[in-house]
Amino acid sequence: MTSSNPFTLLNEKNAEALVGGGQARIEKQHQKGRLTARERIAVLVDPNSFVELDRLVTHNSTNTDIKPYLGDGVVTGHATIHGRQVCLFAQDFTVHGGSLSGAHADKISKVMDLAMKIGVPLIGINDSGGARIQEGVQSLSGYSRLFAKNVMASGVIPQLSAIMGSCAGGSVYSPAITDFIFMIDNTSQMFITGPDVIKTVMHEEVTKEDLGGSKIHTQKSGVAHFRLPDELACIEHIKTLLSFLPSNNTEDPPRKDTKNTKNTPLTELDTLIPQDPIKPYDMMDLITPIVDDGFFFPVAKEFATNIIVGFTRFEGRPVGIVANQPNALAGCLDINASSKAARFVRFCDAFNMPVVTLVDVPGYLPGTAQEHQGIIRHGAKLLFAYAEATVPKITIVTRKAYGGAWDVMGSKDLGADLNFAFPMAEIAVMGSEGAVNIIYRKELAALTDESEREKKRQQLTENYRQQFATPYQAAERGYIDQVIFPRDTRQHIIESLRILENKRDTLPAKKHANIPL
Repeated sequence: MTSSNPFTLLNEKNAEALVGGGQARIEKQHQKGRLTARERIAVLVDPNSFVELDRLVTHNSTNTDIKPYLGDGVVTGHATIHGRQVCLFAQDFTVHGGSLSGAHADKISKVMDLAMKIGVPLIGINDSGGARIQEGVQSLSGYSRLFAKNVMASGVIPQLSAIMGSCAGGSVYSPAITDFIFMIDNTSQMFITGPDVIKTVMHEEVTKEDLGGSKIHTQKSGVAHFRLPDELACIEHIKTLLSFLPSNNTEDPPRKDTKNTKNTPLTELDTLIPQDPIKPYDMMDLITPIVDDGFFFPVAKEFATNIIVGFTRFEGRPVGIVANQPNALAGCLDINASSKAARFVRFCDAFNMPVVTLVDVPGYLPGTAQEHQGIIRHGAKLLFAYAEATVPKITIVTRKAYGGAWDVMGSKDLGADLNFAFPMAEIAVMGSEGAVNIIYRKELAALTDESEREKKRQQLTENYRQQFATPYQAAERGYIDQVIFPRDTRQHIIESLRILENKRDTLPAKKHANIPL
């Protein structure tokens, strides 16, 4: 029986909304090792800062088989994280499996509108089986509205998605449009069609985890950017990422006090790069010493490991780093690396974050598989991203920079503001041995004695290396602004960031560019 006292009635409704689908379903969620929607929000935001919106909304379907619940399976509102305002929503799996109805979509839509109006990040905690089947097209329409709003918010406010359950169908497309996706081992799955449908249509047997688990999407597909062991670790990772990001595209990223204020030469870096041009080394051994407090926040760490992207700070200023990784595929660019880096550069550009590029690239990965799968088109994404970016761009060639890959990795003619090179850098159309084999092919073929031919090849190779495969020819022509000692890398980056702090650059007026997707 409903109370006639208005205050008592409000208390009753609030209490009803707070238990979602009921205590039994809450316990079932806990038995799976998962928090509820409200518990996840409580861990994510500053204490007592969450203000809920639309708590009393119920579905408006005429289908009497769908039990109405206050809140309709999603908790929405605004709060602060480390004192900074955010908007957020968390789907409640205890109510109809977190499925999306028209009213559910309207709630998320409203909080997205609010985030856009006030210019703050939007965080979505996704735990949904997809569209609420009983609502039919009304549910599908709700998804379309959300997709459109995600697109409108893209590049305006940061959008972060945490996958904290098994999400299928339309519930994975909204996260796919957002900037960063977090997943949890053995808890998160994402797929368009689930195992049952695949079995029926394709006659394939596959588990949810093997189809769309966290390892699949962080290592193979590249759909997700972060894989964490549990929900609490995931939430902490979200907080760390937010600390690098501005609230919106009109603000600069937040500066932070740093313990690492000394900019003394790092002499150990002078011996980091092997003299043998084909010997690998770990690019992280260069990145870690030069950044503030040795802290680097990698993005998509397990995907396309031949390129490193992530956030760090110099003098407390957030910066995006793009770096070839000689330890994986010799640092070659391939389809996945090109797409990964291009998306990251475009994010940095959208949110006013300088890009520091560390180059050690022998070229594009050769082979029919890469060519047939479109390395030309995918590789063009990266050069497009660099050429389009108007944020400060600083590039350092640490060793190899060959051919088109030199052009693509933040070269001067793609708009880099300041370009440096280590003394051992090799900047050329291709490696010395390959160049000699082409340029002097006839001359070498004319030598019938094999040992004499090999001696001549080595001599020509060394001559080519000294004449062309150095940073000095590029420096003489202004493609490299300065040849620097590795020990001074941090200082040169800091000085460059200072001088470029007030950089102003614009693009020609257009509706939008047509990136080669």
